[in-house]
Amino acid sequence: MQTRNLVSFDWAMKRLLRNKANFAVLEGFLSELLKRQIIIKQILESESNQKSIEDKFNRVDVLAEDSNRELMIIEVQYNNQVDYFLRMLYGTSKVITERINKSSPYGVIRKVYSINIVYFDLGQGNDYIYHGKTHFKGMHTHETLQLSEKQREKFGYTEAGDLHPEYYIIKVNQFNDVAKDTLDEWIYFLKNNEIKSDFKAQGLDLACEVMAYDRLTVKELRAYERALDTKWLEDDIVSTAEDRGLQQGLKKGLKQGLEKGLKRGLKKGIQQGIEKGIQQGIEKGIEKGIEQGIEQGIEKGMQQTQLEIARHMLSENEPVEKIMQYTGLSAEQIEACTNIK
Repeated sequence: MQTRNLVSFDWAMKRLLRNKANFAVLEGFLSELLKRQIIIKQILESESNQKSIEDKFNRVDVLAEDSNRELMIIEVQYNNQVDYFLRMLYGTSKVITERINKSSPYGVIRKVYSINIVYFDLGQGNDYIYHGKTHFKGMHTHETLQLSEKQREKFGYTEAGDLHPEYYIIKVNQFNDVAKDTLDEWIYFLKNNEIKSDFKAQGLDLACEVMAYDRLTVKELRAYERALDTKWLEDDIVSTAEDRGLQQGLKKGLKQGLEKGLKRGLKKGIQQGIEKGIQQGIEKGIEKGIEQGIEQGIEKGMQQTQLEIARHMLSENEPVEKIMQYTGLSAEQIEACTNIK
C-alpha cells in the first residue's frame, strides 16, 4: 500500500498549520476527535504557547478558537513528565484566567478543551485514547446535575459539568498501528508521520499535501532538519541525565546501605555475620576441595568477607582506622588487600 512521508505533526503546527489556508488540517483532526464538526476561527497566542526557555524541551502548544468561541489547546509532549496531569490542569486554568478581567462577570468564561498528544506511557491504563470531564453526581439520587433552562439558553450546554474544561489524552506509542476508524487513521499518522493511500479521515488529504516532506522549500527543509537535530540532542541530554542520575543514586544508596548495614550488623547481628561467614566459607571450601578441610573453608570465608568489605570501603575513600574498626583487619592486611583481584 502506498504511503507518503510527511513532516512531524508538532513541527507542522509551528510552521505550516497556523496559516489560515491550512486550518482544514487541524479542523479535521479536532472533528474526528470530538465527533462533531469543528471550524477554526483563529489561532491565538497566549503565555502558554509563546516561545520561551521553558518551551525548549519538546513542548508545542497551539491555542485555537472555533466558530462557537470555544478554546482548544493542542499540546505534544515527548519526554516523560511525572506531574503532566497537573500541567494539563495548569494549562486550562491559565487559558481561562488570561481571558477574564477582575471586573468581568464569570459568564464570559469560555469552554476549554485540552488535547494532549503524548509519546510516553502516561499513568496506568491499556487504552490509547482517554477522555476526562467534570461530572456532578447526586450523592443520594446519583443523577447528573443539569443546567436550568435559563442557563442552557445562555451557555448552550446541558449538564453543569459541560461548562468546565474537558481533557483528551492520546498515548501515541500504545497504538498498535491497526486503524479501525478515521480517528485511528489520524493516530497512525501521529505515530508514523505517514498517511496510507486508503485513509479517509477528515483533514488527512490536505495534510498529505501541506506536510509532504518533498514539498518543503529549501528554507523549510533546513528548519525542519535543525528541529530534528535539536530533538535528537534533547533526547540524548535527557537520556544521559537519567542514566547519570541512576548511577549516582545507586552509588549513594550502596554507600549509605553499607554504612547502615555495618553499624546495625555490629550492634544487632554479630551472630548473623558469623553464620553468613561460615556459609560462605563452606561454599568456598567445597569449591577448592573438601580435602582442605571445612574448618579452613569457614576461616577463609570469614576472612574473604572482611577483605571484600575493606576493599569496598577503600574505594569509597574511607579512613583506614574506620575500616579496621568495622572489619577487625590490621592496617597491613588492609593495605595488602588493595592488590587482591
